[in-house]
Amino acid sequence: MSIADRIFIDNVKDILENGTWDTGMDVRPKWEDGTPAHTISRFCVVNRYDLSKEFPITTLRRTFLKTAVKELLWIWQKKSNNIKDLDAHIWDSWADENGSIGKAYGYQLGVKHHYPEGDFDQVDRVLYDLKHNPSSRRIMTNLYNHHDLSEMGLYPCAYSMTFNVSGGKLNALLNQRSQDMLTANNWNVCQYAVLVYMLAQVSGLQPGELVHVIANAHIYDRHVPIIKEIIKNEPFDAPKFNIDSSIDDFYKFTPDSFSLDGYKYHEGDFKIEVAI
Repeated sequence: MSIADRIFIDNVKDILENGTWDTGMDVRPKWEDGTPAHTISRFCVVNRYDLSKEFPITTLRRTFLKTAVKELLWIWQKKSNNIKDLDAHIWDSWADENGSIGKAYGYQLGVKHHYPEGDFDQVDRVLYDLKHNPSSRRIMTNLYNHHDLSEMGLYPCAYSMTFNVSGGKLNALLNQRSQDMLTANNWNVCQYAVLVYMLAQVSGLQPGELVHVIANAHIYDRHVPIIKEIIKNEPFDAPKFNIDSSIDDFYKFTPDSFSLDGYKYHEGDFKIEVAI
């Protein structure tokens, strides 16, 4: 059983057994038919993934790593807030007629600020510090800019990364305000695991631990039966993660720079609705 499978099973069982329903509350998310999308949730779920041991992708169902990486690069490399720059339809529901999601995600990472060493956006400041100030406890990014929230198509879910170098390893803390466990949990874990691998490689470090803190970990009402079926599957071992070791520039990674050997997963014949 992969570590990611074990963590996912433990998380959703805990939510289903000990979580709290919001059925008595007026909720923002809706299903496509207009019905309120209620959830059962747990507050402050913390998961740890040792990237030096295995890549944290689930086998209970397939996680589409290449598409997940496309979204990651759209945000962290392109620093884009326009879905026309993204080769996927993940953000279509939150974009305006011009394709913009407002001052969200990539937009925030691309805003430059002045430092004594020069002008950097958030990503380039992280890259600079990992090479020049690896002992710093100030290496972090934050997308939750209150000044710009009213101009965002969606408030950031995964909003903050904090990086720490210890013993030649790059560790990272991902803070997430809200997590749809069925549609997004392993998707985000894989994305930020890949990010750690990327940053570590171009900074002369080894990938260490990814810690994922979820403020509100929830399962939507219409997802409960699907979750219960998925966790009945017998997990496989984790696949081997490959990264193009020749790349030494963060901005030269592409979706084809990563692959998995021996990725076995269970197929599902269920239709997953997404609440918006």
